[in-house]
Amino acid sequence: MKKLVVYLFSIFFFLSSSLQAYSSNPRDFVNDLVSDVIAKLSDKNLNKEQKEIFIEEVALEYVDINALGLYTLGELRKSSSKDDISGYQKSFEKYFLKSLTSRLSEYSSSKFEILNEDKKSATYTIVSSKVIPDDGGPDIKIDWRIYTKDPDKPLIRDLIVEGLSLARTQKEEFASILSSNDNDIKALIIKLEEFVQN
Repeated sequence: MKKLVVYLFSIFFFLSSSLQAYSSNPRDFVNDLVSDVIAKLSDKNLNKEQKEIFIEEVALEYVDINALGLYTLGELRKSSSKDDISGYQKSFEKYFLKSLTSRLSEYSSSKFEILNEDKKSATYTIVSSKVIPDDGGPDIKIDWRIYTKDPDKPLIRDLIVEGLSLARTQKEEFASILSSNDNDIKALIIKLEEFVQN
């Protein structure tokens, strides 16, 4: 399942010489961001290190990593100390960025199409889309959970791929690690750090 998470997140972040400003409208935000991914991911003028560095910058700017980290921690986030939560968040961010960049070089451009958007509230919109792989594989339907608490800066909170929430999948993986370690958050932090070091 980790490979699926890495694959899907890797597809959707682009590379260029500098971060661009995107529309505050969720539909346009997703469309512009992914269009840049498709245009830039296979750019041969950028080496692997440049691509990885920029992917990290884009993720830090446009993915709500803090909220994602707390969600994937589950109920333990309510009972853990502030120091443990802080340590977990730092490790989760490194884990997330490493996951995102680790398979970057394997992917090339695909076609992308916005299907529709569903504004759930003033701060929450689901943008539905599909990706058409350039290798002739089946279309991939993806719903983007976009939060606009700050109306000028949309943030990605989750991707729902063919009905499967990537955030929920990660939460289940972490729950499995925790249940095998007496719900010790420090054990989860160690696992995340081991992943980053490998």
